[in-house]
Amino acid sequence: MTRGRALATGVRAYGLIAAMWVRSTMTYRASFAMTALGNFTATALDFVAILLMFSHVSTLGGFTLPEVALLYGTAGTAFGLADLVMGSMDRLGRRVRDGTLDTLLVRPAPVLAQVAADRFALRRLGRVTQGLLVLVWSLTQVQVEWTAVKVAMVPLMVVSGAAIFAAVFVAGAAFQFWAQDASEVQNSFTYGGTTLLQYPPTVFAKDMVRGVTFVVPLAFVNWLPALYVLGRPDPLGLPDGLAFASPLVAVVCCAVAGAAWRVGLRSYRSTGN
Repeated sequence: MTRGRALATGVRAYGLIAAMWVRSTMTYRASFAMTALGNFTATALDFVAILLMFSHVSTLGGFTLPEVALLYGTAGTAFGLADLVMGSMDRLGRRVRDGTLDTLLVRPAPVLAQVAADRFALRRLGRVTQGLLVLVWSLTQVQVEWTAVKVAMVPLMVVSGAAIFAAVFVAGAAFQFWAQDASEVQNSFTYGGTTLLQYPPTVFAKDMVRGVTFVVPLAFVNWLPALYVLGRPDPLGLPDGLAFASPLVAVVCCAVAGAAWRVGLRSYRSTGN
């Protein structure tokens, strides 16, 4: 019951802070529209690069353009949702260095909710929209024998993938309690991870695929579920049942990230000590 109340308090605090930043953003609607469009355009260039590749080849790692677009769309949408909700976590190192984290500690709201909602950037909806458009297009073009399970797998991998990326954001922020200047390390797993997942696993070395499956389980964001949807074998020869493990992996990742956050927060001693 205590954890449930704490979670409800955190969600409420997050919502209030995010709503404040949304109201501030919408005060200048033209500026918001331009920044959201810029965010949409910048992320769309990644898919343009894929289109340019397919103007010279018919397949990439054995995957057709609609199949790669499915990977791109699921990874982009999942990451976009996590970035929208938790993208401000990379600012924690700066707060630790300059001591402004102390102001959050004395407020009657969970620190994690305050850090995550700080400067909530509604413009990041541009990334979500762009990824979702590619995903919808890929679903209309990909050659798949659709079943009820495969249809359900698509939203499931997006939601589970968003939770996994959110856990990586939190775990990366927790690491900054000690490193203090590790935002780029965090970005290598978040922004770098989503770029990796936009391409077929068959174009990467097996050691890389093993790393993002068993060390940092980003493969559960879309690689393993998408291989099941497309009817393709896993390059590591893993059991087909792992395609359904994304929700469980997301729960475990969130639990580990939450534990890391609590340990990091308890170790914080402020810049004046």
